[in-house]
Amino acid sequence: MDRQQIIMSFNVPPAPEDLQVIAKSAIESLPEELLGLCEGLGVQVEEFPDETTEQEFGLEDPYDMVALFRSGSQISPGVESKVANDDDVLFIYRRPLLDMWCETTEDISVLMRQIIIEELGANFDFTEEEIDEMTRRHYQGML
Repeated sequence: MDRQQIIMSFNVPPAPEDLQVIAKSAIESLPEELLGLCEGLGVQVEEFPDETTEQEFGLEDPYDMVALFRSGSQISPGVESKVANDDDVLFIYRRPLLDMWCETTEDISVLMRQIIIEELGANFDFTEEEIDEMTRRHYQGML
């Protein structure tokens, strides 16, 4: 088996740096149909979405958003530039993720990968069925 496995034991909640490592590892093991779309994808871990993002998505509670993909070609929400100015970035929101982790008691690396599959799948216009199928394959690969 040629799969890297990160084993982390936490006595305190994972720091942003820990989550960054977990997210990068999850991205490296994404399903092929997503992996091909993620070249140069950056990962940024923030505590919560910023105010602009909260307003843009109409969030009533900052805990409602766990991850957000931002295309480097996006000038503003829904407006694409013909030339990308920056790399694509996947934002992981630490506090909402930690709440979800505590509620589900799922292994945090498994949870992170599922969240990333769902966020990227939705942003790259995969159907719900395709995203569900990628997630199922993900869990089968973990057994």
